[in-house]
Amino acid sequence: MKTILITGANGNLGAVTVRRFLDAGYKVIAVARSGSELGFARDYKHFELHQVDLADESAASLFITEAISLYGTIHGALFLAGGFAMGDVSKTPGADIKKMISLNFDTTFYLSKILFQHMLQNNYGRLIFIGARAPLKAEQGKSAVAYTLSKSLLFTYAEILNAEAKGKNVTASVVVPGTIDTKPNRDSMPDADHSKWVSPEAIADVMEFICSDKSLPLREGVYKVYGEG
Repeated sequence: MKTILITGANGNLGAVTVRRFLDAGYKVIAVARSGSELGFARDYKHFELHQVDLADESAASLFITEAISLYGTIHGALFLAGGFAMGDVSKTPGADIKKMISLNFDTTFYLSKILFQHMLQNNYGRLIFIGARAPLKAEQGKSAVAYTLSKSLLFTYAEILNAEAKGKNVTASVVVPGTIDTKPNRDSMPDADHSKWVSPEAIADVMEFICSDKSLPLREGVYKVYGEG
């Protein structure tokens, strides 16, 4: 049984992903500020929920160090925690950039830097970051500058990790969703063509594929899960 860490587990994508991995037979260590959307997971034996301030380096480092010591091996980690903010260049103060980096990069970096060394020692591991389309196409990022800059760090970070892991069975992947078909997105964009959006289930399936033995021949990668959008 593989052990998988999932942050942001209580979110719209997180809860679906937790269910997908539990149904596939993984042990899931979930990290979230609450468990309001995870009541279903109580029926699964191999599930744990932890509340950790992932933006606090000391708290995050202590948590992941203790988790590695307790479970022995963590085979994969899905970093779904994050945030979003609008604002073009003229309306983006430095504080907003720092906030977005804290939510979208720091919450990943503090855990993954320790997990990466753990995985290198075991010669196995899968790190999955949630990217965004905007860093790949600047035109889409001009109205959400702080968010776009923070997400762009994940692409570069994954490249750095893959360069260091060359020759090892350890990968860092970036999953890039299109517009995710969730109730909040439907409420905020009622006139959009929702049929072209990507479902959380489809994204969860891609992440499970990356963590499964089916992906063993693959190495570094960016997975664009856009649906028809």
